[in-house]
Amino acid sequence: MRLILISICAVAVCASSFAVPSKQQWPQWRGNGLGVSVDTKVPLDWSTTNGVLWRTPLPGRGHSSPVILDGRIYLTADIEGEAIPGVKAVKHILNNEDFKHPDAFGADLRHELRILCLDAKTGKLLWNQVAHAGPAFDDRHRKGSYAAPTVAAETDRVFAYFGSEGLYCFDTKGTLIWSNSVGGLATLGMGAGASPVLGTKTVIAQCDQDNGESSFIAGFDKKTGKQLWKVARQVSVSWATPIVVTAGGREQVIASGAERIVAYDTATGEEIWSHEGLENNAVPSPVADDKMAYLVSGYPKKRVLAIALGAKGDLTGSTNLLWKYDKGSGYVPSPLLLGNELYLMTDSGLLSCLDAKTGAVRYDSERLPDPAKFTASPVAVGGHLLLTSEGGDTFVLRAGTKYEFVRKNPIGEKVYASLAVVDGQIFIRGETNLFCIGRP
Repeated sequence: MRLILISICAVAVCASSFAVPSKQQWPQWRGNGLGVSVDTKVPLDWSTTNGVLWRTPLPGRGHSSPVILDGRIYLTADIEGEAIPGVKAVKHILNNEDFKHPDAFGADLRHELRILCLDAKTGKLLWNQVAHAGPAFDDRHRKGSYAAPTVAAETDRVFAYFGSEGLYCFDTKGTLIWSNSVGGLATLGMGAGASPVLGTKTVIAQCDQDNGESSFIAGFDKKTGKQLWKVARQVSVSWATPIVVTAGGREQVIASGAERIVAYDTATGEEIWSHEGLENNAVPSPVADDKMAYLVSGYPKKRVLAIALGAKGDLTGSTNLLWKYDKGSGYVPSPLLLGNELYLMTDSGLLSCLDAKTGAVRYDSERLPDPAKFTASPVAVGGHLLLTSEGGDTFVLRAGTKYEFVRKNPIGEKVYASLAVVDGQIFIRGETNLFCIGRP
């Protein structure tokens, strides 16, 4: 089992194969799970004084990304309170010894885990509902948040997941429809990162734990919250959100992992195919289309696997592994699949571009003009890549097989969440504010 240093990413994907989100919606983590917008009227230049249509203060702490559907924005937040006497995080064993990460923190505090809804035009807070109040089952990384997973939204409901603290379904007016517990999840004291994903009838939670003895993935009925299936996974703790695709005539959810990569039927949990794992901490989200899936890890080593979809069974050693690459990938930021190119970004902002079909290197580890650290994953819009640093600067690059830096846009606040793009506007969740960038 590898020592985990940090886990603050939040990841979630679309229910239906890979329709690119329309200009009016960004219904989950990275919109369609790929971070690609079809909008061509989004401004690519802004500053702390130019291009900010509104900013709204947000309560508490959160790294979940904005989700926008039907003119509403959905976020989660954690309001931390006082310490609760006698409360301790779950005990962890690593390499047969007691383990506590030096940056693990927070289980003994009182937490209010909330779902927020704002008006996309004005930034006005429409409702703010408490999902869980009390201590947490496990610690989180000091840099992270208990409100890390991004929600998934449909026309009439919103699904929010807080790991050990539960899975919740609210309607668009803020009324709780149902809730369900996945049980206590031991995450080496780093907290949950994977976001819920949606099949046609199911909402799916990937629940990997510590050394993998208790890891599982489960599907819940969207309408009632009833658990429809649960499958054990011999996979150590991970934070990578799975991705839903339709391939070979079956809707399947592809779950990353250090020891094993597995695709499950979204309706039944039946294993469709598997492949040996990344042999590294699984934090970045997989990306895919209906023909290929790309699984990525960046710590302690870098690895990218390109796997052809449509087959069944154990694909290890088969021709379904089309290529692999051992450079360029990030520990936290997810890759970006745009047309025929796969973009990789490290946590320090080194950007690489590969041919998605062959793995051929178009450019390798190009450095941004200013040093920066990255937690947010890149987004593509209007033929450009947007890379937003922890310092709140968004670096704009031209998409393509040649590296071309365009400009840098500051927001004046730390940013850990990935951007959302809807209807000519960019939504940036800062450390304390939600920003709307657009043209007046």
